[in-house]
Formats: sequence, structure tokens, C-alpha cells
Amino acid sequence: MPGAPQQGEPVPPAPSALDRAIGAVVGSAVGDALGAPFEFGPEGAFSQRFPTPGGEMCGGGGWEPGEATDDTQTAVLVGESLLERGGLDPADVFRRFRRRAAVEPKDIGLQTEAVLTGGHPWDTAAGPHFRNSQRAAGNGALMRAAPSAVYFARHGRTATLDAARRLAALTHGDPAAGEGTAVLHELVRVALAGDDPPAAVPKTLTALRPGHRERFAVVLAPDRHPDRATEFNGAVWPCLGSAVWALRTTGSYEEAVRAAVDLGGDTDTVAAVTGAPAGAVHGIGAVPERWTRVLDVPLPGFGGRVLRAPDLIALARALTPA
Repeated sequence: MPGAPQQGEPVPPAPSALDRAIGAVVGSAVGDALGAPFEFGPEGAFSQRFPTPGGEMCGGGGWEPGEATDDTQTAVLVGESLLERGGLDPADVFRRFRRRAAVEPKDIGLQTEAVLTGGHPWDTAAGPHFRNSQRAAGNGALMRAAPSAVYFARHGRTATLDAARRLAALTHGDPAAGEGTAVLHELVRVALAGDDPPAAVPKTLTALRPGHRERFAVVLAPDRHPDRATEFNGAVWPCLGSAVWALRTTGSYEEAVRAAVDLGGDTDTVAAVTGAPAGAVHGIGAVPERWTRVLDVPLPGFGGRVLRAPDLIALARALTPA
């Protein structure tokens, strides 16, 4: 496996459960900020610009160096709602999303914006968009899943799958978005327990609703490369498949998110989705400090708040049972 210790080298200690949880939350945010300047760019652009480590949090394309996008901003809103409400309160999460959308943030998915600004109640808002467009399986629910995956991991597989579906349904009327988010939740739960997420894919697929298992099985297959995708990786299937491929074929957090950004396309979200399980597998100690020290998460609509890495670490700690 790439990055594995060579014979005779000391084996580093396994991360603690808390290190893994912090790694998932911060790792997702770092992947988001790392990929943002390369969004919609070609495959290989990241490695071509940064063939060796250093300077990768470059900014560009409207983003400051280290600035996170709506991926991490909405993830933080989910995490803070879970803590302040003492569990999943979908109406409260939706209100927070709507508050952010109301100030016209510089980054918001078209589908999510349509749902949040459509004027419908929280529990029915995603339905009209799906019925009208028949295209509501974007990766916008995947991108914000790291805090909720950490929070619900303590409750076991059934609870974490259910929570993922309910959170996804707030903005994504296509059940496929919920099933993909459920897979990501479960793979993070597996990683937090110290087990191997790619090895858990077959068992996870059995927990999906029957009409979705086959399609996710295709994109999550061990021999599947993202280049074989027939859709843009802004959709839930290729995005999740790309993240699992990056995790499966690399041996460190850094290698995994670099591989994700190098795929091109929706680079911020693919890297954010990759960063959650990769951070959970390798722990916060594996996330390069040269990336975390410039991390910057503005929260539009929330009084000018800006979170840094220490704030995300505190969030992850609070989401993790003692």
C-alpha cells in the first residue's frame, strides 16, 4: 500500500478515537479549501502546479488561500445545530441553511439555493424541485456530512444511516443523495472504530435501499477508476466513488486529498468528501500543519463569524462522546 512503513521502520501509533474524529472534521474542511481554487479545472492540474509539497493552499478563482467553501460552511451549521439542539432537529438545520442562503453567499449550489429560497416549509421544500427537475442527486449533501457522521457514529449503523438520509432530504429530493450520504456516514463510522472503510463497502451496500444498491456497487467497486465515470463528479455517485477510490489507492491523508483534487471537476467537494474518511483513518496528526494553519471558514449570515482550525477542532471534540 502506498505510504506504508518500509521494513525496519517504526510503525507509528494508531490514532485515538478522538484524533480520528477531529481528523474527519478538519480533514474534510482542509480538502475543501485545498480543492476550491481548482474547481472545474482539468485532471492533473494540481500535481502539475505542485509536484512537491509546499504552497498548495494557494487561493485563486475567487478564494483566499485556505478559504473554505459552502461545503464546510454548511457542515459547520449542521454540527452546531446538533450540539445546540441536543440531537437532530431537521427544522433547525434547515433554518440555518436558509439564513445563510438569504445573504446571497458567494458560493451555493444551484439546487440547494432553489430549495432554500423557494418558500416551502422545511419538510417539503426539496420535493417540488425534484418533481420539476428530476435532477436532485447532486453531491451537496455529501459535502457537509463530516460533523454529522462523527456525531451519530456512537449510535451505531442504523442510526447513522437514518440521520444521513434525513439530513440529505432537507435539500435533495432524490433518494439517491440520501443513500450516498448514508454510505459516507457509515464509512466514517467504520474508520472512527479503527477499521478499514473500503473493506466495509460490501456490507454497507446491503444496508442501502434495494433500488440503489446496484448503482452504488458499480462506482464503489475495487477495480473502478473515476475516469470511467459517465457523469460529472458533481453528482452523488461519481463523487462518492472518487472519494473511496482516493482512499483505497493511497496510504496517507495527504496522498488521498491530493489524488482527489487531481481528478479535476468538482474538486472542492470531491476533496472534502475524501477528507472526511481519510482524516478518520489517519487521524488529525496526519493532516499537514502547513494546510491547517491557514484554514479559514467564514459563515455568511452569522454575524461575520470566521472559524479557524482550532474552532473546528473544538467542534469535533464537542461532537465526540467523552
